[in-house]
Formats: sequence, C-alpha cells, structure tokens
Amino acid sequence: MASVNQFAYVPGTSTYKFAYGGSIPNMPVVNMPADTNWLRWAMLNDGEYYRMYFFKGSSANTLYQAAFNPASGAYEFGYNSIKELLITGAPADADASSLAMLYDSGTKTYRLYLRRLGAPTVLYQFGFNRETSRYEYGYNSIPTLNVAKAPNDTDWHRWSMLFDGSAYRLYAFKVGSVDTFYQFAYNRQTNQYEYGFDSIPVLNLVDIPANSNLTSMAMLFGQGDYRLYFQTL
Repeated sequence: MASVNQFAYVPGTSTYKFAYGGSIPNMPVVNMPADTNWLRWAMLNDGEYYRMYFFKGSSANTLYQAAFNPASGAYEFGYNSIKELLITGAPADADASSLAMLYDSGTKTYRLYLRRLGAPTVLYQFGFNRETSRYEYGYNSIPTLNVAKAPNDTDWHRWSMLFDGSAYRLYAFKVGSVDTFYQFAYNRQTNQYEYGFDSIPVLNLVDIPANSNLTSMAMLFGQGDYRLYFQTL
C-alpha cells in the first residue's frame, strides 16, 4: 500500500526529525486511480485540510487530488476534494517532470509551480481559479519567478515549496545527499527566491526510516509546524 512518512522541523535547530512533535509517523494513501503517477506529486495545507496531488499518468495538465481524512488516518482520493484538476495556459517550455504547490493564506489562493525546461531556476506560477476550477498560468500570480544564489550542487529534481503565513519558501536537496537540503525564501524587494534569505540555509533530516523513497519530497506548513514527507518504497 502506498503511504508517506512524516517529518517535522525541530524549532531552534537546523533539523527535521521523523515523527517529531507528535506527528503521525506514517499515513496510507488510498483509493488512488490506477494511472496515478507517483513520481510527480506535491502537498499543501489550506488551513482546513492537508492535501496531496499527483499527475495523471503521463499527462502534463491533469492532476488527481486527495486529502487527509482524520477518521481513517489516511489520504483518500477525492475526500473533500475535486478529484481531477486541470492546469491551463502553461508556457510551451514548462517542465512537468515535477511540480510544487502551496496555499497562500494571505490571498487565499492555491498555487502551483512548474520549472522552465532546461532552466530550473525559472519558475512558472499558476493560481487556482474557483470560477473555472482550474489552475491557470498567471492567475492572481506573478507569472514568472527566478531563483537566485543557489549552490552549484542544488538537486533541482528534488524540490518543494510552502507558505508559512509570512514567507514563501522553496527547498531543494543537495546533489547526492539523502539528508541535507537547502532553503530559499521569496524576497519582495528583488521579486525573486534567494538562497538563505530570511532562512536557515542548510537543513538536515534525522531518523530517516529505511523504507523512505528519497528520490522526491513534499513539504507544507500545517498546524504551526514545517513538515516534510517522503513516500515509502
């Protein structure tokens, strides 16, 4: 059965710890369609529900949505969710091999990000339009964002984003590492994400379960905690 392992940030340190602070250590992901693409996924917390998204098969514009059901202790496909979501207006060079998502509680906007093909430090930003029930390129969003000052060994295949109520943050692993990742934040003065801006530059994971799939990650901010997730093998 598919599931995710949960880590949380230990305040006052540079560490994310498995099952820290009463976090549920492992949560099943159930009832997903047979063509769910488990390699391309993201998560967010909208203040009411923890949500999980996967691309449909090889599609570049269709997402499946699941949410955490406290009664079952599992992420369930379609639970309090629109089951399928479309991404529209994406630039021709948008790279759908991975994605990041977050909930902007300030503007009450669900946001989705794709990188530019061949230029991973360029992000395309989409916003969820409740009138069309679609993620639309540039909707209530700055269409294109840049990421600056990234270390040369940043692994852009393993990245995620979140909004903590004050800062928009981006994370990416260090190439070749299973327990070290870098932190960026959005600088409103320069209109770009910058490595180490208003951030602990380097973060570490501890107590990683052996069944964690370290090839991708998802992150979110929920119930006052910064949280990180790996799928299980």
